Amino acid sequence: MINAVTDVPPQLAPGFWIADSHPGAPRPPLLGSRRADVAVVGGGFTGLWTAYHLLRIEPSTKVVVLESQRVGFGASGRNGSWCVPELNAGPALLAKRFGASRVAELHSAMRATVDEIGRFCSEQGVGGFEKAGVLLVARGSGQLPALEDTQLEWERVGLSSPYQRISAAEAEGKLAVHQLEGALYSPEGASVHPGKLVKGLATAVERMGGEIYEGSTVTGIKEGRPPSARTELGEVTADLVVLALEAYLTGFPGWHRAILPVYSLIELTEPLTEAQLASVNWRSRMCVSSMRLTVDYLALTPDRRILVGGRGAPYRYGSTLSPDLERHRATHEGLRAMFREWFPALAGVRFTHSWGGVLGMPRDWIPQARLDRGRGLGVAYGYTGHGVATTHLLGRAMAEMITGQDSERTQLPLVGHESPLWEPEPLRWMAVRYVQRQLSGLDSRVARGGRPPSGRTIAERLAAH
Repeated sequence: MINAVTDVPPQLAPGFWIADSHPGAPRPPLLGSRRADVAVVGGGFTGLWTAYHLLRIEPSTKVVVLESQRVGFGASGRNGSWCVPELNAGPALLAKRFGASRVAELHSAMRATVDEIGRFCSEQGVGGFEKAGVLLVARGSGQLPALEDTQLEWERVGLSSPYQRISAAEAEGKLAVHQLEGALYSPEGASVHPGKLVKGLATAVERMGGEIYEGSTVTGIKEGRPPSARTELGEVTADLVVLALEAYLTGFPGWHRAILPVYSLIELTEPLTEAQLASVNWRSRMCVSSMRLTVDYLALTPDRRILVGGRGAPYRYGSTLSPDLERHRATHEGLRAMFREWFPALAGVRFTHSWGGVLGMPRDWIPQARLDRGRGLGVAYGYTGHGVATTHLLGRAMAEMITGQDSERTQLPLVGHESPLWEPEPLRWMAVRYVQRQLSGLDSRVARGGRPPSGRTIAERLAAH
């Protein structure tokens, strides 16, 4: 039995998904010098989708992908399997920035992206994709106002909500959750096996002629004409360099304040029996979440495990990336307790895997892709935990920009957008830790049966931006 966080076998450190789908030796590192049309720094979803679409549009393109660990080592291989047509930034924020009509265009593109990923999985023989929808639940009356506001937010900007309101009884038929007061349901979301998807994507890139070098940490980027990416053992000179690093972008000079690293942690149960799943009415691989301010997410894996994820690991001064935050004991224990609160009927179920990963949050919560040919540099980042679908959209947009394509994707408001920088330290640390503590306190108050959050506190306003 693997139960305590510290008992997780070392080979599972990058996450259950990657260990489950990466047999065999790693790819060799870059040795010596290479010349390429495009050098992609980062072997996660953003970098691999960019490479895939470049090669699909122009098969003769010379593409080199540099990854410091193994493909999918970061958030791409550690996430909660949600592949949904949503951004962390809600419709009100997006409409304020870009206008309601642009939000409608963006949501349409995101819906199409989910289906495109499904087609890719089918065509490439990648298992684990299931389009079963998204269920947002209110646990306790204190979460009902947030549930209602999620629905009304679309209407306030003149758009039709992708969610339909269902009663507590209807929601119980989809998933029997303790203290369920109501829910929203959308059929548009899907669940994936992130490890299999990233492995299948890397395999497709190599089959199309792309080169992937693992264990190749980029130590420096030279901008200009031509740009280059330098590692300890070799260098790639290219026409363009694409930075596809998400939270790891903070380690590059000049990008330290562009994105805030936020840790999200996951607990995974043992495989459940059909009878156990039937006891909570879990019949499909829906994506599930409550209305907690501090974020939770649940999913069912292809082998009938329940995945429970959430945030809680504290922000480190200076946007420091700390592997120890992937094993933040209090957060892991809280996720296990939350599971048992949600599903009393499953109180005896054991947990077998624990892991965490770091996601990237831009200052205005809005993901972005930009290309500067003068600098020889492209960059895409800022998914704030909603990257499985968005990485495909922006990776395709990046490939189209590089190849001179003018498409509906290159015209989306995320393309060319540039978020403001985060505040310098110590202001950044003080503000982020304040918001983390306050939101956690508000969630605890609601769970104890207190009044719902007003939405007007400083912490809530900062979190909603």
